[in-house]
Amino acid sequence: MRAAAPPSPPVHLDPGADLDLRLVRYFTVVAEHLNFARAAAALHLAQPSLSRQIQRLEDVLGVRLLERTPQGSRLTAAGAAFLPQAQALLHTSHQAALTARAAAPPRAITIGYVDDLVITPAVRDLRRRHPDAHVTTRHLEWNDGRALPDRRVDALVARAPLPFPTDGLRLTVLYDEPRVLLVPAAHRLAGKESIGPADFADEPLVPCTGPAATWTGFWRLEPRPDGRPAPLGPLVIDTFEDKLELVAEGRAVAVLPAGDRRSTLRDDVATIPIHGIEPCQVAVVTRGDDRNPLIAHFRESARKHLMPSG
Repeated sequence: MRAAAPPSPPVHLDPGADLDLRLVRYFTVVAEHLNFARAAAALHLAQPSLSRQIQRLEDVLGVRLLERTPQGSRLTAAGAAFLPQAQALLHTSHQAALTARAAAPPRAITIGYVDDLVITPAVRDLRRRHPDAHVTTRHLEWNDGRALPDRRVDALVARAPLPFPTDGLRLTVLYDEPRVLLVPAAHRLAGKESIGPADFADEPLVPCTGPAATWTGFWRLEPRPDGRPAPLGPLVIDTFEDKLELVAEGRAVAVLPAGDRRSTLRDDVATIPIHGIEPCQVAVVTRGDDRNPLIAHFRESARKHLMPSG
């Protein structure tokens, strides 16, 4: 008779460790689907990235929470014990946030921004115009589509098209922003004044994933005239820094907003303006039904003070 597997140790959190609620949420979604691919799709994450986040949580807790099987994944004894407490922790956290927001001053606004976008001039102007208002800012991940519905921010400055659904949201375009091609410094196109899509049609692009097909198609320049999908590089990356590394190594190229200056910090990559394609747009995004008067005032400040970089 086969010996029974030893029970998993109880979940003990190191008192000095910080339990990241984002990782806890990822775990509950994987536990719901018991399949990393489906959970990654639900979370709008790349599957390798989700696996790494679960591993981080397991490292913090000091136990295995999930086991992979040919049929999918299953909870360990420790994972089954942790799941209801994880769900309760997320619920308590959400209720605590709602309670805090309900007690906030009536004249309050939180303004989010993503990537390299700078909102300081508009925020400064809003504070000058409303010195009694409580104005805060918050930098978000580029694909954080829940920040507005969850009321973690009241306005978001981001580039459109957005990488998440826009149902119930209002977009106020501030300005158009051309797009450029990011290539290794020694690339055959580096140094050209401008190029068209045909000049790099066969170059593999850094794979980009997102729940909105309009977003992925926009940055892959799809649909293409010949109907072929864009060739993609070997890796799905998680961060802008990883994107720079992949391009610098010569394994892919990437289409970027012209105003994103983060690549200029490196001398092993170069950007070339792309002609013949539509620009992206920098916009203020808000909830469509929000009546907070400070939102309209921030839009005014943003229109006046957030101009194209350079």
